[in-house]
Amino acid sequence: MRDRFIKMALTAATAVVGATAVAAYPERPIQLVHGFGAGGNADTVSRLVGKYLQGVLGQPVVVEIRTGAGGMVASSHVAKAEPDGYTLVMLTGGHTVSAAVNKNIPYDPIGDFQPISTVTTFPFVVSVKADNPARTLADLLATAQAKPGGVSFSSVGVGSTQHLTGELLAATAGVNMLHVPYRGGAAPVQAVLAGEVDVLVDTATVSAPQIKAGTMRALAVTSATPWPQLPGVPVAGETLPGFQVYSWLGIAAPARTPKPIVDKLHAALAAMVEDPAFRKSIDDIGSQASGSTPEQMRAMIESEIARWKKVVERANIAAN
Repeated sequence: MRDRFIKMALTAATAVVGATAVAAYPERPIQLVHGFGAGGNADTVSRLVGKYLQGVLGQPVVVEIRTGAGGMVASSHVAKAEPDGYTLVMLTGGHTVSAAVNKNIPYDPIGDFQPISTVTTFPFVVSVKADNPARTLADLLATAQAKPGGVSFSSVGVGSTQHLTGELLAATAGVNMLHVPYRGGAAPVQAVLAGEVDVLVDTATVSAPQIKAGTMRALAVTSATPWPQLPGVPVAGETLPGFQVYSWLGIAAPARTPKPIVDKLHAALAAMVEDPAFRKSIDDIGSQASGSTPEQMRAMIESEIARWKKVVERANIAAN
């Protein structure tokens, strides 16, 4: 009886300590992990988010880069972290693509994470070198129809969101385009400018500077409506009714993170995406601030995985 009483007392004391720690959260620095290169879209947004959260939560938010396997190294690290709110991950649209392309990933892309909120959304831009004869997306697809495999498009790697967006575009139009993967960064842009590849499928962050400089021509943006950062560029849906692709960035924690911590983080992020200064910072890099509830973010991840799996099957992309 005595041992049982001591065990019960210790359990109760642990619960009290745990509840106190949750109520006092955060009491120390928070790590925000992402899996992409310094200075890229995920890194830039992570630092903007970290700066805002630090001001609201009163603790430093340290951005940690863990590159490798298209973000899977970072996601795996966070999936296995203590669910105490001190290790978060900046997920990207690549999270759902990786789940669709890879048969064996070191975590459950849905069950191992507690979504908190999306942060930004952004479409992709289909563009060509300025001297390309295609003046419209319809022109480009007509050429691809006449020359199966004769029109090439770039991406930042096999199985990347850019790759699958190009494959979805070709499949929707009923044409065959040649995929040419690069390692990322400026390489795809340079390849199109050098004439090595016909089409760039990438974010406005990457393509807009070349479009504004007149070295490349935007044929379409994959958003449902015209994108504010690229005025005058038609949406792909005008040529291919119903076609639209958005990517996104969002914050998640390890599964089983206590609800009070999730609620506190969500409230801070919800206020952030409505903050005019934050919204302008996101607009300036070609994206759009966009929040969600944890439930909405989870549902979006599930639906995107299902959608990209269909693209992978249709394009016969070899799963790893």
